[in-house]
Amino acid sequence: MRIDSPADLRSLGEGELQQLADELREFLIESVSSTGGHLSAGLGVVELTIALHKVFNTPYDRLVWDIGHQAYPHKILTGRRDAMGSLRRRGGLSGFLSREESEYDAFGAGHSSTSISAALGMAVVATLQHSPRQTVAIIGDGAMTAGMAYEALNNAGDLDSDLLVILNDNEMSISRNRGAMSNYLARILSGSIYTGVREHSKSILSHLPGTSRFMRRWEEHVKGMFMPGTLFEELGFNYIGPIDGHDIHTLLKTLRNLQGLKGRRFLHVVTQKGKGYNHAEQDPCNFHGVSPFDRETGQQKKTAAVMTYTRVFGDWLCDMARSDNRLAGITPAMREGSGLVEFSEEFPERYFDVGIAEQHALTFAAGMACEGMKPVVAIYSTFLQRAYDQLIHDIALQNLDVTFAIDRAGLVGADGATHAGVFDLSFLRCIPNMVVMAPADEKECRQMLTTAYQYEGPAAVRYPRGTGPGVAPDSSLSALPIGKADICRHGSQIAILAFGSRVAAALAAADELDATVVNMRFVKPLDIDTITAMAASHRLLVTVEENTLQGGAGSAVNEVLLAQGADNRILNLAIPDHFISHGDHQQQLAECGLDSAGLIAAITRAAKQDLSIAAGSVVQQGKLLNG
Repeated sequence: MRIDSPADLRSLGEGELQQLADELREFLIESVSSTGGHLSAGLGVVELTIALHKVFNTPYDRLVWDIGHQAYPHKILTGRRDAMGSLRRRGGLSGFLSREESEYDAFGAGHSSTSISAALGMAVVATLQHSPRQTVAIIGDGAMTAGMAYEALNNAGDLDSDLLVILNDNEMSISRNRGAMSNYLARILSGSIYTGVREHSKSILSHLPGTSRFMRRWEEHVKGMFMPGTLFEELGFNYIGPIDGHDIHTLLKTLRNLQGLKGRRFLHVVTQKGKGYNHAEQDPCNFHGVSPFDRETGQQKKTAAVMTYTRVFGDWLCDMARSDNRLAGITPAMREGSGLVEFSEEFPERYFDVGIAEQHALTFAAGMACEGMKPVVAIYSTFLQRAYDQLIHDIALQNLDVTFAIDRAGLVGADGATHAGVFDLSFLRCIPNMVVMAPADEKECRQMLTTAYQYEGPAAVRYPRGTGPGVAPDSSLSALPIGKADICRHGSQIAILAFGSRVAAALAAADELDATVVNMRFVKPLDIDTITAMAASHRLLVTVEENTLQGGAGSAVNEVLLAQGADNRILNLAIPDHFISHGDHQQQLAECGLDSAGLIAAITRAAKQDLSIAAGSVVQQGKLLNG
């Protein structure tokens, strides 16, 4: 069956839709087994996706998917089937939703729990424009652990807009009510007879003192006997469900009924994560995000086991916890990704997964620190952005002893711009009381984690995704002197001040350039003595970092040199002022001129610049590469 658009799907008879679901599921498994990506969530919403595009007039009606993990079937049905082989590759389809990629992607986001807010904004505009356009937000149960989702629900209760929120309940088991009775109740509660009686009774009884309040309470209690919708009803939504998310006929009937209703509606759909693929059904967490795999065995095609930065952190955390019972490990729902599995099993009483609630995670850590614990917050760089106020106001302002292990710092390859951790050096170094470190290798990462933990205040270690140069850490818990850099190579005329992941590339480039290389180690506090010494003995100073150019570590060095009145020429190499698309990590680095070849080319051009360029001028990467 060949479906090139939702219009093709809507031309199918209802009896053909289950065949389409089976074929879509098979195609999804085959496709993701070759490309990698997110699988379990998409397999769970095949029938729901088909029903949504069957009932609603997309793209005129807006479907707002939360994050995009569950939206691969949506991509396939909206004209991108033949391009799925390019998923997450350079120049190919994004692993998330993208407004630039398709008119069917009403809202693009790589961070969780934004769908209801965005959909509510769209619904309000439809109301203001007197448009009959329907707006639907589809959110997973995990995303409902975030406060932002409830902020949106609460706001929606105050607005007179038509909005349908669909909760895809595939893991949290908010309710186990499912099967024939639940489906029957859903059809009844969303149908015209019940709705008509409900609204007509309200109209008549509203004029009788006290009666309308009695009827409302009675209705709530009757619903509460069968379903967990009281909370959503109190927020102003007409709650329907739970229903079986794999029963296409029930989905169609319920969605059509809801399509005909006005106001705020909440549909609770129960699905099975990994549905239709045995390996994913048995282990939905492992098949949430996968590398290419053998579809027969389910074995993912991973490279030989290596020491990743995430593993370095996980090992260090357990070792430090054994030596200090004040340590607590905190994660905003990223246990596996952040390397906390072993810690959670060995120290369950000191392990806290707070859900997708980054703001809460930081203030929760602040509260623990107030009482003498030493919390370690394991968080991706891209997610730390979501808790910036808490970082400043609740932790740094009070100079609380919280350690931040910031994973996925820098460019992140196939996950692309939505998950790139390229802003943290810029937004961390401007905060008083913070210590900010970036390791050059795995051994240094472990040392820096100890340094951060021993520092009596907020301290952060930011490290990249995957592996480093391969310098094996030892088992000690030794620390580094705060604010001291390390001169790795001595050269002449050119000094490269490299931060974190770019030290290895700087060393490779220095062999051809005969340059001095300094592993700066600390972004805050900077080693001012070493910077001063390099300025005194070298004509050209080059800063290199895997962070955005604006406000980053290079800018910090510029500030020092400007304050000293240094007359050196300065070249800042960093990520340019645009979002870097998904693709191979090395391709991304090459695009930014941050691999060794790019460093050699940029530094060589700078060294050959006409001497009429004023001494002390700051020459930025974009101008050099385009000049």
